[in-house]
Amino acid sequence: MKNKKLIMVFVRNPELGKVKTRLAASVGEEKALQIYLYLLEHTQTVTQHVEADKVVYYAERVEEHDLWPYAYHHKKLQPSGDLGEKMLAAFEAAFAEAYESVVIIGSDCQQLKQEIIEQAFDELQTHDVVIGPAVDGGYYLLGMNRLYPDFFQNKHWSTDQVFTATIEDIERLEITYSLLPTLKDVDYLEDLEKPEQWLNMSG
Repeated sequence: MKNKKLIMVFVRNPELGKVKTRLAASVGEEKALQIYLYLLEHTQTVTQHVEADKVVYYAERVEEHDLWPYAYHHKKLQPSGDLGEKMLAAFEAAFAEAYESVVIIGSDCQQLKQEIIEQAFDELQTHDVVIGPAVDGGYYLLGMNRLYPDFFQNKHWSTDQVFTATIEDIERLEITYSLLPTLKDVDYLEDLEKPEQWLNMSG
């Protein structure tokens, strides 16, 4: 371990018919896969130069040769359970490895930038928790300096209640937090910044 900061990236294995299913309902499975591959590449780009260790958690199996090279990324399989149980286990593993500031992101946010991830680590120097709210009521980033299991329990995952419920946990625990800019996850075609480009693409 070279760094005391860690970025954990949760990804799905890019397979036809298994990614962006809500998006696929309007653009078809092949185009939905193309868009997800684009989002994966975007996520890799905005994380690659952040000064932190990086681990990619795959949903189904670890991909040996993909756009996340072993030279710069640890690779793991996501733990079992619902999303909360998966994230809790990932944070537990990170703090067990003596990381001091840990941030988790997904691979669905076209608006995410390197500067926002760096801002998250900056905020963790003066706050216990940092959270990036998503327009849909969830969050695209969560970071902390020690483990708070409450964040991952008793949540209705993939609903518009997740962010609010997490803030309620933070306030009940009386810990300090900082909010990042509110961004959009890509679940539907209109969530993309230039959806017409994808409609005009072949394939």
